[in-house]
Amino acid sequence: MEQDFMKFGLAAFVTLLVVVDPPGVVPIFVALTKDETAARRRAILLRAVLVAFGVALFFLIAGRSVLSYLGVSVHAFSISGGILLFATAMPMLFGQRGGLQAPEAEECDALKDISVFPLAVPMLSGPGLIATTLLLTSEAGGDLRRLGAIGIALALVFLVAFVSLYLSARIISRLGQGGINIATRVMGIVLAALAVQYVLNGVTGYYSTLLAR
Repeated sequence: MEQDFMKFGLAAFVTLLVVVDPPGVVPIFVALTKDETAARRRAILLRAVLVAFGVALFFLIAGRSVLSYLGVSVHAFSISGGILLFATAMPMLFGQRGGLQAPEAEECDALKDISVFPLAVPMLSGPGLIATTLLLTSEAGGDLRRLGAIGIALALVFLVAFVSLYLSARIISRLGQGGINIATRVMGIVLAALAVQYVLNGVTGYYSTLLAR
């Protein structure tokens, strides 16, 4: 019994780590925070990780019930997340943070905050993580120990994400402004492709569900 519990916890950690892919978020974080001070970057990172962890815990505890009550599928999350991410990617192709940038300097700082979107959602806690968390919750079958193991796995995954993104500040200092501008455009292309993939996954998953009925 104890061995099965350890296997489940380890499998949950590995699966969630692969889905979140902290190293993969590093270049995106670097591109999005290129104009921020070190202190501001740390604040954005901390808030993004905490918000993402909170979202993951919410879906661990009550996600399936809430989605069922609202009649919203994970596929709908995937499509909406892809559309929002695409809106972020397009301005990056021109070396800007458009959409994330406040239109006027006098605007409230909250409008410039990228910690919630797109870092926390959907980059760190996106449709993939939500779907995986819901799947693991189903496999736990109401076992409180297994649900606790998923919670611990999530905490460890976001700890890895925090460390990975925190160290990215060194990357920023070494690349220089020219390198950052190039990285911004490249990551804009990657983000656009990722956004389209989210939409395709959502559409494919939706129609697969219909055909399976």
